[in-house]
Amino acid sequence: MIPSSHDTILVTGATGFLGMNSLPVLKSRYQASKLVAVSSRDYDLRRPDECKKMFDTVKPALVVHFAAKVGGILANKKYPVEFFNDNILINTHVFDCAYRSGVKKLITAMGGCSYPSTATSPISEDQMWNGFPQKESAAYSTAKKMVLIQSASYREQYGFNSVVMIPGNVYGEYDNYSLENSHVIPAMVRKFWDAKSGGKASVPLFGSGNPQRDFVYAKDVAETLPFFIEKYDSSDPVNISSGVATRIRDLAELISGLIGYEGQLLWDASKPDGQMVKIFDVKRMKTLGIQCATHLHDGLRKTVAWFGENLPKGSVRV
Repeated sequence: MIPSSHDTILVTGATGFLGMNSLPVLKSRYQASKLVAVSSRDYDLRRPDECKKMFDTVKPALVVHFAAKVGGILANKKYPVEFFNDNILINTHVFDCAYRSGVKKLITAMGGCSYPSTATSPISEDQMWNGFPQKESAAYSTAKKMVLIQSASYREQYGFNSVVMIPGNVYGEYDNYSLENSHVIPAMVRKFWDAKSGGKASVPLFGSGNPQRDFVYAKDVAETLPFFIEKYDSSDPVNISSGVATRIRDLAELISGLIGYEGQLLWDASKPDGQMVKIFDVKRMKTLGIQCATHLHDGLRKTVAWFGENLPKGSVRV
């Protein structure tokens, strides 16, 4: 689908991490189309009446659906019911309203955390149903996993066109830098920044630092959207990541160096490491002609620069 000047593009979750990084890409690519960006302040998509009101008001031809309840591991462990229920309700209402409103295409995303905790790296899309996700965030990740069933079911029964992207460990500008609710990169940026600002001699870090992860720059993920909008018409999910393994210890040293923190990094090996290796298979992505080319050092440099510039303005989520 190539949006025309008569088409309205609706972006849900527009003030969230992926939403904020995607809006500039969509504005640049589809200048002639009307772009409507909404957040939970505009509509509570957990409620069917609010969701219907949104579609009746906006009348979109294309939906980029990023609205979700998200949080770090501590929040997921504390509020599993909310993470499960909210995400199930949001996606159920959005899919049904989109179909019933005559939307031509829906693009959505789920996390790599939905893969089984026992998945073998590099993790290919065909491993999705081979086991249970990591227990600590299973309520969230299984709820998000249901978009695969929703996409396939609406396509099979109604011919409704929807696409599911699976970004890897996304980092970059507009992320959540709260120490309680953030993922590893924003948490480290915040920790090292605070330590440097406060003159702390050391920074405690969980685990041995030996696990390996696959990180992808948020703007690279956003740049893939036009391909999925215009050229991909399948409910088969696609991993969107770098496919490059990075040790957590190396990540910490890289971030602390970019921030200029010169204190000691104290690894607490008594804390669990989690899955030792989690890298995403990006063969399908590359076969489609997509790449996420930003080197980790360059992406982190831009991320740290953005954090330092925006923190004094109060525009960083902490």
